[in-house]
Amino acid sequence: MRLISFLNQGVPSYGVVSGDDVLDLTPILGAQAPDLKTLIAKNLLGAAAEAAKAHKPALKFSQLDLLPVIPNPGQIFCIGLNYGEHVRETGREVTEVPTIFIRLADSQVAHGKDIVRPPESHRLDYEAEIAVIIGQGGRRIKEEDAWKHIAGYSCYNDGSVRDWQVATSQWTPGKNFYKTGGFGPWMVTSDEIAPGQVMRLQTVLNGQVLQDTTTDKMIHSIPRQIAYISTFIPLSPGDVIVTGTPGGVGNKRNPQIFMKPGDVCEIVVDAIGTLRNGIRDDA
Repeated sequence: MRLISFLNQGVPSYGVVSGDDVLDLTPILGAQAPDLKTLIAKNLLGAAAEAAKAHKPALKFSQLDLLPVIPNPGQIFCIGLNYGEHVRETGREVTEVPTIFIRLADSQVAHGKDIVRPPESHRLDYEAEIAVIIGQGGRRIKEEDAWKHIAGYSCYNDGSVRDWQVATSQWTPGKNFYKTGGFGPWMVTSDEIAPGQVMRLQTVLNGQVLQDTTTDKMIHSIPRQIAYISTFIPLSPGDVIVTGTPGGVGNKRNPQIFMKPGDVCEIVVDAIGTLRNGIRDDA
């Protein structure tokens, strides 16, 4: 099942996608769950699936004003340096535990929306990643139990303003410029992606493949990430873990490649779909 968040005549809503058809779930389940995060928290994914069987969709995906998959996540954790090729191109060393930084919700945009290049820097880089959306929360989750804590998966572009990122040892500013991260187009529920299933992950910028890897090349697996993060803080339904980018980032190419106005950047995950964002300058 594919689930999205969107605006319906300016009002936040969420629904089930089937092809280009969308069933708005707010009139059906909104009294119990006003948004997708609450639907997940109340374990109503089964109810959403039943609603999709019983009701005829009335909306078209291609005409919707989309929101980031989870517009209101409590926490967004990002894993850095999690593929060997990326570690090597940055000249760093593999660490025994995951490298973690945090993104803020306002740094994200939905599928089909423009990523915004700030006037403070033109070194806006792409990073193809897979986002994990937490379903069942918990503290000190064991690796062997981690898969059952996942509600679903999405595509993510961890857009990074590189000179602000590396200005100090702390990455937060360069990873959190307003509207620089893409999150979408939808969440594919975990029942459609087997635990440990190998997924192919790519960045395609203006039709050119610049990143291309598979998830079996992660240094720290998804269960390891969940276990590690939940050791220092409880994970809650709707929290997002962005699981790392492979080699081939624009900042480490020769010559360097950065996203610029008029570009179209696609993050493609074979088991999920394609996240597509244009690039524009901040107005």
